[in-house]
Amino acid sequence: MGRKVTKAIFPVAGLGTRFLPATKSIPKEILSLVDKPLIQYAIDEARAAGIEEFIFVTSRGKGALEDYFDHAHELESSLRKSGKDKLLDILRGTNMDSGAIAYIRQHKALGLGHAVWCARRLLQEDEPFAVVLTDDVIQGEPPCLQQMIEAYEETGGSMVATMEVPTEKVSAYGVLDVAEDMGAIVRAKGMVEKPAAGTQPSNLAVIGRYILAPTVMQNLNKLKQGAGGEIQLTDAIADEIAEGRDVFGLRFRGQRFDCGSKAGFLQATVAFGLERDDLKDEFADYLAEVVAMRRAAE
Repeated sequence: MGRKVTKAIFPVAGLGTRFLPATKSIPKEILSLVDKPLIQYAIDEARAAGIEEFIFVTSRGKGALEDYFDHAHELESSLRKSGKDKLLDILRGTNMDSGAIAYIRQHKALGLGHAVWCARRLLQEDEPFAVVLTDDVIQGEPPCLQQMIEAYEETGGSMVATMEVPTEKVSAYGVLDVAEDMGAIVRAKGMVEKPAAGTQPSNLAVIGRYILAPTVMQNLNKLKQGAGGEIQLTDAIADEIAEGRDVFGLRFRGQRFDCGSKAGFLQATVAFGLERDDLKDEFADYLAEVVAMRRAAE
């Protein structure tokens, strides 16, 4: 089997315009579900999967994101003096070791493939790597990327997270053309980015978790040299299939929330709020009241 996956790329250069005015001064990735930023969910998932080095592809105005992972010495000191040990433990869980995070700038918004390509110099030529999209928050046990790493150790090649989506929503996703369906794992014979309604090869959509062979980065190099407009990661993965290398999809166990949309963000807030022992009873009662009032009004 190939090399262990120890590096993950987090493309976080987007402007988050769907969440204006909040994102006028705050990076979208710091918006919180209950009391934990989106980026923290992604980092925790990557750590659980054995990732040791974290590569953030950023843009102007993301300084608060970089600061988030630094030690907040004054805050820690204040909590320590006040004897607030539980809060101190929560804070420590957000700190990253010196050198564990690298920040790379994407100067032009040329697509997800380009964002991943920006990190090329931080990877060795023969090194597989993970890509995690923070908009996709996945509630799963074990965490989704860990499920993928365990499957990848059996299959090799490249692997994407995948899930069935309703036919009317397929055109919003990259979609797998399935060569062989083995249950939890499918072997792909093609990938189509945002197929027109009625042309999709399947209902298996690609979700924002990837484990990619080193050759995918080489494919992105070629796309970079000849590209106009956006550079799609899907194209570089589809090239793997065209060149006879394996690409698999994993039907992960868990629930995915699209936190790039306001509705998905609200749904995730409710789901994670109901998981919290300190909130769930009061919150569930409130939700039940809201639903009852809506039904009565109808």
